Amino acid sequence: MPTLLWFRRDLRLHDLPPLLDAAGADGEVLGCFVLDPRLEASAGPRRLRYLYDALRALRDSLDGRLLVTRGRPEQRIPLLAKEIAASAVHISADFTPFGRRRDEAVRAALGEVPLEPSGSPYLVSPGRVTKPDGTPYKVFSPFYRAWREHGWRAPARTGPDTARWVDPAEVGGAVDIPDGGPELDLAAGEDAALAQWKAFTTNGIDTYHDDRNRPDLGGTSRMSAHLKFGTIHPRTMVADIDGSPGAQAYLRELAFRDFYAAVLHAWPRSAWWNWNPGFDAMATDGGPEAQRRFEAWKAGRTGYPIVDAGMRQLAETGWMHNRVRMIVASFLVKDLHLPWQWGARWFLGQLVDGDMANNQHGWQWVAGTGTDAAPFFRVFNPTTQGDKFDPDGAYVRRWVPDAGEKSYPAPIVDHAAERREALRRYGEIT
Repeated sequence: MPTLLWFRRDLRLHDLPPLLDAAGADGEVLGCFVLDPRLEASAGPRRLRYLYDALRALRDSLDGRLLVTRGRPEQRIPLLAKEIAASAVHISADFTPFGRRRDEAVRAALGEVPLEPSGSPYLVSPGRVTKPDGTPYKVFSPFYRAWREHGWRAPARTGPDTARWVDPAEVGGAVDIPDGGPELDLAAGEDAALAQWKAFTTNGIDTYHDDRNRPDLGGTSRMSAHLKFGTIHPRTMVADIDGSPGAQAYLRELAFRDFYAAVLHAWPRSAWWNWNPGFDAMATDGGPEAQRRFEAWKAGRTGYPIVDAGMRQLAETGWMHNRVRMIVASFLVKDLHLPWQWGARWFLGQLVDGDMANNQHGWQWVAGTGTDAAPFFRVFNPTTQGDKFDPDGAYVRRWVPDAGEKSYPAPIVDHAAERREALRRYGEIT
C-alpha cells in the first residue's frame, strides 16, 4: 500500500528520516505539502516567498511529483490519505505549540490511519536532553554539556530515488504554488542551502569565532532561513564540523537553537508571556508617544545609527545580523520601555528566518525575562556597541547613508537618562 509523506519544516530530500519510513518495503509514496491559511496569514511576505520558492525547488527535484494543496491540514490530510488508500502518514515531528495542536487534530481526524513522526528539525529533539531528575534545563551552559554528551545520529541516507513517487496528477486537490512577493537576497531550496553551507565551510567558518559579532564583515553563515524551513538538516552541517575554534563556536550556536526549542516545548506559554513571571508586573510604556517611538524604531529613524542600520537592513532584506538584533532589541525594551512582545511580533512579520522558539526567547534574553537571561541591569549602549562592532562605520554607511546629514533625525531619547529609568523600573520588581 502507498504512504503519504507530508512535508512541513523539512523541504528537502536528503537526510530526511520520514522519507525512509514512508518508503518502507513497498516504496510507493505521495509527497504533499499543505498551504495552511492560518500560517499564510501570520507569516511575513519574505518568509512566504522563501517557502514558495523552496516548494518549487522541491517539486523540481521530484520531477513535478509533489502535490501542493491548500486548507486546514486536519481536513486535507485525511482526504488525501483516503484517496490513495494510504497505510500511514509520515512526518518530521513538530514541537512548537501550534505544530503540536495541529498534529493532534490531524491524528484524531485520520482515525485508524497512523500519523507516524520520525526525526525533527533539530540535532537533538526537545525533551531528550534533561536534568538527571528528568526535568528540563533552564540554563544553557549545563544544557550544552548534556547536549554534547547525548550526541546525535548520523545523517539519514535518503534522496529523490529513495521512493517511487506517486504522480500527483492522479490525485485531486492540487493548487498552484503562489508567485510573487518581495525579492530575497538569498536563494531558497535544498540545492541553495547545500551551496551556501559549502561556501561558508570553505571561506567563513575558520574565522567565525572572531568575526560573528561584526556586522560589517559578513562573517556569519546565513543558514538561518535554510534551517527554519528544513532545506538542510543540522546533522548534514555538523558532519562537516571539526574541532577548530570557529567550527566549535558555530556548533554552540546550533546548540542554542536546540535549547530554545526545548524551552518552548517545556513551557509553551513562553511564546508570548514572560518565561519568568516575576517580570509580569514591570511597567512598560503605552499611549500615543510610545506608539510614535515604536514607529520610529520600525522605520530606522531613532537617531542612533547602529539601531537604524539594523532596522533598515531588516526592512529591505528580511534579515538582520544577530549582534544587531540584540542591540535593537535592547533599545526597544530598555531605552524606549516598550514590551518585548511588540518587537518580537514585528520581527516575526519581517524576518525570512522568523522562528518562534529562537525569536521569542532571544527577545526575552535581552529583556531579562527568560531562561538564562541577560542580567536586567545589562543595558546595551547603542553608541559604544556601534563603535565596538562596526569600528570603521562600514555597516552604518551601507544602511544609513544619511547619518550625519541634516535630514537624519536627532536621537529620539537620551540613552543615559533612559538607562537610569530602565534600572529604576527593574529595581521596583527585583
